[in-house]
Amino acid sequence: ITPASMMIVFLGITIGTIMTMSSSNWLMAWIGLELNMLAILPIISKPKTTRASEATTKYFLTQAIASAMMLLSSTMNAWQTGNWSILELKNKFSTTIMALSLMMKMGAAPIHFWLPEVLQGTTLQTALLITTWQKIAPITLMYMISNNIQPAILVSAGILSMIIGGLGGINQTQLRKMMAYSSINNLGWTITIMAFFPNMALMNIFTYIIMITPIFLTMTNMSTKTLQNLSTTWTTSMTMTLSIALLMLSTSGLPPFTGFMPKMLILNELISQKLTTLATLAI
Repeated sequence: ITPASMMIVFLGITIGTIMTMSSSNWLMAWIGLELNMLAILPIISKPKTTRASEATTKYFLTQAIASAMMLLSSTMNAWQTGNWSILELKNKFSTTIMALSLMMKMGAAPIHFWLPEVLQGTTLQTALLITTWQKIAPITLMYMISNNIQPAILVSAGILSMIIGGLGGINQTQLRKMMAYSSINNLGWTITIMAFFPNMALMNIFTYIIMITPIFLTMTNMSTKTLQNLSTTWTTSMTMTLSIALLMLSTSGLPPFTGFMPKMLILNELISQKLTTLATLAI
């Protein structure tokens, strides 16, 4: 890919996300997400391998289905209310479909199946892009409609994401798949608190993005793709190995690291909302 075409692709990704985040109309938000999706496909398929082609196809199909669900939901709502405004999503059925389509776009359970496979089939830099930048637009839309979504839907999807993310990462030897399950687990925390305190959900996801970025950059720098590679890096760079270990502990939410702060605040909020059982389950 030439530098000019790469610049156009990255411009498409950036403009698509910004357009979705700044729009107050469902059609403009949808156009932004479509532009974003079409722009990232050449990046995923850049390595000329069968795995990359497979990952591109999986990403395209899931995102296209999510976009179709999103368009269906907003059209049904506009049909009933006569309004395309994002904040006027009042129909319960439309809201449920919209919530599911956004969960599918960001890779939250129960529609998470595409994320580990896509990350495994592409490069570490592209995996970083999918787990960070690509989640900003759907999470912004979910934040905007969080008052209208039934809390039961968000909490159920959140707990399922926590369980699948936690258990799915245990049996992995591939670091990209581990990072995918880590992303699913973190989305679980974000979606659960979105039902009660949307601002805290934003804080949680941005803290996660700040933590996951140096992990991927360190893995790229050390060319590590499996746990076996990672276990031998201490012979070449002790500092890098120590950094990645501390960053992973922070991502998992261990005190006294940064990652513990949003999780502690989320648990505190769940307990104050009289959701003690839910908080215990989250732990």
